[in-house]
Amino acid sequence: MEQIPEIGPEDAKKQHRRRAALFLDIRDPGSYAAGHIPGALSLSDANVQQVLSTTDKAQRIIIYCYHGNSSRSATAFFLEQGFESVSSMQGGFEHWRGAYPDDVSS
Repeated sequence: MEQIPEIGPEDAKKQHRRRAALFLDIRDPGSYAAGHIPGALSLSDANVQQVLSTTDKAQRIIIYCYHGNSSRSATAFFLEQGFESVSSMQGGFEHWRGAYPDDVSS
């Protein structure tokens, strides 16, 4: 199996600070509503086709889930759809919330 690109939370935080990437949250809508990375888009079966069709394939994308496991398959899916720069965030939202508690939106 091909290596799935991953990004550590520290590097993701730098990308976020520079607004250099689109963050996609693939957790369930209730978890997203309870807390998410500011500016992240909640990605679900309901809007995935819209995101695929309206997002520039060259746009830097960082996908995250709860702990960094499910986001790897979502990253592979986006790469299969022709997106050029997609990474799964290691540790997921739980790591982000622990490391950057002041940088969580609800």
